[in-house]
Amino acid sequence: MSDRTIGTAVAQEFSYLTGEAAELGLAGGVPLVERLAGQALAETGLSALRWGTDPIEAVWLHGGGLNAHTWDGTIMAAGLPSLAVDLPGHGDSRWCDDLDYSPVANAGPIVDLMRSTSATASIVVGQSLGGLTGIAIAAQRPDLVRALVVVDVSPGLVVEAAGQVRDFLAGPESFGSRDEIVDRALQFGFGTSREGLQRGVFLNTRVRPDGRVVFKHHLANLKEGEVPFLSDFRTLWPAAESLRIPVLLVRGERGFLTDEWEAEFLTRVPDSTAVHLDAGHNVQEDRPLELAAAITEFVGRVAPVD
Repeated sequence: MSDRTIGTAVAQEFSYLTGEAAELGLAGGVPLVERLAGQALAETGLSALRWGTDPIEAVWLHGGGLNAHTWDGTIMAAGLPSLAVDLPGHGDSRWCDDLDYSPVANAGPIVDLMRSTSATASIVVGQSLGGLTGIAIAAQRPDLVRALVVVDVSPGLVVEAAGQVRDFLAGPESFGSRDEIVDRALQFGFGTSREGLQRGVFLNTRVRPDGRVVFKHHLANLKEGEVPFLSDFRTLWPAAESLRIPVLLVRGERGFLTDEWEAEFLTRVPDSTAVHLDAGHNVQEDRPLELAAAITEFVGRVAPVD
């Protein structure tokens, strides 16, 4: 566990959950959640949240520039024992010296973490970069993944369609306050409420000794030419086409996918279906309850728990 997550920071990390659960109208309180620590985490360089005490049924992979907490509302609503991972270079996970945060590079340490936490035969849910990483994991280790949910992304997506994210990440290296970041996010059309954005920004930033606020993730510290994973995702098509598990594509109707990219995905990926939600690219933040309902229906239909 990194120094950033010790003591007060840990308490603050989970202090928002009760309010978020109430905001979403979820009964039953907040399930047990903890930030994992130990040798397995140290070896992979990853940090992750463990939800519940039963054997892990779902592994959640966030998008570029986000962190495991982006799934909080969806996980609470879905009620599945879960492992929510900070992707390499994000959240409290280690930054990579080679700057390679591509889906294939991400897959290796996440597979190791899944094995060490006994997250086998899992439902993998991934949004954006996490969705592409989920495809790579399922193709590399079909023994670990029995169904896959891909949220608002496809190997056919043209990188320029993600210009909103790219331009946001190309902002200042540091900020005078977290409110400055919230204001910037609202200007770029992220989030559905200021309160939700304030929660997300708090969990995705840290305060330097000089008082300046910076993002935890490495991407905010890279120049455009130093981001190798923002290239051609089409190299993942062979992996996607090789899948022999049920796949659900969740499309945000105001997200990045087009009708053409959705049709291509459903044509090229075996046993795939799609569902549309009234959301932007970060579906899990815009419509956590609806996304949870779509995922639990899919899980119950194609991969009932033994």
